[in-house]
Amino acid sequence: MKLDAFDRKILTALQRDGRLSNVQLAEEIGLSPSPCLRRVRMLEEAGVIRGYQAVLDRDEVGLGMTIFVGIKVERHTDERAEAFRQAVTALPEVISAFLVSGESDFLLQVVVPDLRAYDRFVTSKLLKLPGVSDIRSNFAINTVKAPGPLPLGHLAGE
Repeated sequence: MKLDAFDRKILTALQRDGRLSNVQLAEEIGLSPSPCLRRVRMLEEAGVIRGYQAVLDRDEVGLGMTIFVGIKVERHTDERAEAFRQAVTALPEVISAFLVSGESDFLLQVVVPDLRAYDRFVTSKLLKLPGVSDIRSNFAINTVKAPGPLPLGHLAGE
């Protein structure tokens, strides 16, 4: 989908504040409300905007420990990778998961309340996933930069 300057402004504004009313958004980007709403709906229908969500403070909800977990899967086949993918997506502690190159086959971002909870998670869930042959844990000490808005400058040739 080709995005013009108004589309990019809409996306930038909504990434910053997904609770903007259509009137506020239209005013901010320099469109009247009707065309603004049409564009937002078009971006949603095209899958460019996949949804809206609240960003929670992990510490405030008791999930202060973040761990990046490298997983090796024995005899990496398409079937085994798919079985692993399906199993890992069902784990609520895993907030993101990636198929990666390098020493690990998968990289997971896991959040838990504390070390004891992580130990339980590893022994009762991770080690039971299909084909897991190795687990490497890297504990986040401090968040330097949290996930934020996607950069859109490349869409304008910047």
